[in-house]
Amino acid sequence: MNWSKEDTILAVIVIGTLMASIDSTIVLLAFPAMTQALHSTISTIIWVILIYMIVVAVFSTQFGRIGDIYGRSKMFNLGFVIFTIASFLCGIAPTDITLIIFRAVQAIGGALIASNSSAIIADTFERHKIGRAYGFTGMSWNIGALLGILLGGVITTYIGYRYIFFINVPIGIVAVILGLKYVKDKNKTNDKLDLYGMAALGIAIALISYAGINYASVGLNSLNVVMLVIGIISTIIFVIIDRKIKMPTINFSMFKNKIFKNSLLASLFQGLGFMGVTFLLIMYLQGVRGYSPLYASLVLFPGYVVSGVLAPYMGKYSDKFGARILSTIGIMFMVLGVLFYLLVLGVTTPIYYVVIGTIITGLGGAMFWPANNSAVMANVSGELRGSASGTLRLFSSLGLIGSFIIAFVAAASAVPRYLAFEIFAGTSKVIGGIGKGFVAGMHVAFIALIAMLIIAGIFSFAIGKENRMEKLHHPGETGTYAKSRNLSAETER
Repeated sequence: MNWSKEDTILAVIVIGTLMASIDSTIVLLAFPAMTQALHSTISTIIWVILIYMIVVAVFSTQFGRIGDIYGRSKMFNLGFVIFTIASFLCGIAPTDITLIIFRAVQAIGGALIASNSSAIIADTFERHKIGRAYGFTGMSWNIGALLGILLGGVITTYIGYRYIFFINVPIGIVAVILGLKYVKDKNKTNDKLDLYGMAALGIAIALISYAGINYASVGLNSLNVVMLVIGIISTIIFVIIDRKIKMPTINFSMFKNKIFKNSLLASLFQGLGFMGVTFLLIMYLQGVRGYSPLYASLVLFPGYVVSGVLAPYMGKYSDKFGARILSTIGIMFMVLGVLFYLLVLGVTTPIYYVVIGTIITGLGGAMFWPANNSAVMANVSGELRGSASGTLRLFSSLGLIGSFIIAFVAAASAVPRYLAFEIFAGTSKVIGGIGKGFVAGMHVAFIALIAMLIIAGIFSFAIGKENRMEKLHHPGETGTYAKSRNLSAETER
């Protein structure tokens, strides 16, 4: 097979996904080293992860819309530059606070990359080929998670935790060079930025996310309630603003397409239901079973392998048969995997049971992610792809944050919150009868997470049939895409 320009663009996208994925797991194994070297505490250093989650959630949609207007390639390549520079700054950060600040800057770069990469894929590949492309991004995410686990353990142990950030620098430089040369804009609009809408949305997501995470950290208090209320009010203001203006941050007409809408909701509830499982398993392996962070992460290794190997093939099948069947079956496998954990995990359960569970859920992930992501991006076109890509990232990020909250609230029902954070970071473990209480709380959380996954499966099944061989037009578009048939006809079918 000849290597094409499209393949080069996909390779650049894959590098971006790989970098983001490596950083999602590589930090997990460095908490003890960072805490000691920076004379910090676990309750503070945990924000190295939390700030990244919040910043990506806050800016994803806005950066996607900015990409629609000023050029996705410009925003994508700018994201690489920011991510690379911030990675270096994280590596030289002298204190825990400066490290958290630089991680926030790094997250801005990550949000620019993530919110525009899906749109660039949709611009580059025809609708009946994008599932395969998203399959490769899914594969790179899982490979990156594996590399993060392995490199994080090796680098932290033998070289020093600062090099978990420095490793991004040469990769980022290569990605910037390739991106500037090959990733070019195909669709831009002449719209103006919805500054008021962007501000209202950013405030809403920041306050709601922080209120939820603070609740998981310290419990319910007046500050959480006030922030949540203001966040909800800001959300209402955002909806009012964006429904009245001609060029909104989120074009709500996209949601008239049931495939687009249901795929987004499936992504949200899948994130709510699945990521918490990973958090709980890490806490179980480190806290109840007493394994080191590296060994605990390696127990989860098989699931990443299965998902990474199979994702491109599953993405290709979604191009041929549509997303509905694969994404729904994928959710069913995830439900089966979590149900398996619920039934078998105890204080002394053989560890290979966890490995079996990771294989089951890994198979489900290989089916769901490429199919669902391609369903979102295959059913919005042209000038709105950046907004759609950013909205998809937003929904996924909100699911991740919500799942984190579910996991830690469940853990805090059995152990003090400070101990839950220490267990997650691998610096402490439960002893005596507390382990049984922790497992009982984990089982309650599994039930809640299964409920979230079932809802995700319902939305996946509700996607309905799709034909990716047809051209697509979205209501309100102009120019080339206006010549295609109206999307509402497809929506009503």
